Amino acid sequence: MDASLSDDEMETQITVEADQYIPYAMDEVAIDFEVQGLNEKNPERVEVLLAACRRDNVEMREEALRLGGIKTKIVDIEAFAMERACELIEGQLELPDEDPVLAVVDIGATKTTLNVISRGKTVYTREQLFGGRQLTDEIQRRYGLTPEEAEKAKCRGGLPDDYEPEVLDPFRETVVQQVSRSLQFFYSSSQFNDVDAIALVGGSASIVGMAEMIQDKLGIPTRLANPFAGMSLAGRVDADELASEAPSLMIACGLAMRSFD
Repeated sequence: MDASLSDDEMETQITVEADQYIPYAMDEVAIDFEVQGLNEKNPERVEVLLAACRRDNVEMREEALRLGGIKTKIVDIEAFAMERACELIEGQLELPDEDPVLAVVDIGATKTTLNVISRGKTVYTREQLFGGRQLTDEIQRRYGLTPEEAEKAKCRGGLPDDYEPEVLDPFRETVVQQVSRSLQFFYSSSQFNDVDAIALVGGSASIVGMAEMIQDKLGIPTRLANPFAGMSLAGRVDADELASEAPSLMIACGLAMRSFD
């Protein structure tokens, strides 16, 4: 964008021009922007980051907070929240002092997301429709459990002896394949040839043996992320319970680290 534009002028121009980049009607979209700095090749221009999403995605979250008696002040982007939270786990990882490249693998219920962070900034993001629900569904189908019982058994154990070799091992192998595939897409579309470490986050990251299998199969140091490891805890907080849930709370930590300015 033209560096001489005021914020109001830039907002007006972006609103007009954004239509060519966003495949939805503009009245269905929430957009925001932030100036990143002067263009290296042309100091009369500035680089501008444009963020956009379907408006109903924002309204759905606002309504959930409203029902909880909370007023929405900031709507953030998951990748940026994750980027901030990674400041809390750098000391837990085997990263070089100069130009570390960190792969963050977020294994959620229905999707697995790869975020690659270089020099503190997200340089790549990729989502795949695969997550912990596949494991829950297989437990439910094989052992005749309800969804609630299957989820509880997945987290707390107590399943028959054939669970690990027949159900858990194939799921872990599939996770490794998904992570490997995502990394190959990253390497093929960037100037990077490797990553220095993998941080596992998300609700299914804590599955027993997951980090070890990824490290063994891919040869990349892999650790479960715990953003609370360096924090002091109030006496009423169950430290063990928090540690077990920590990988699934990375985005929550990233949101908490954001200012309201």
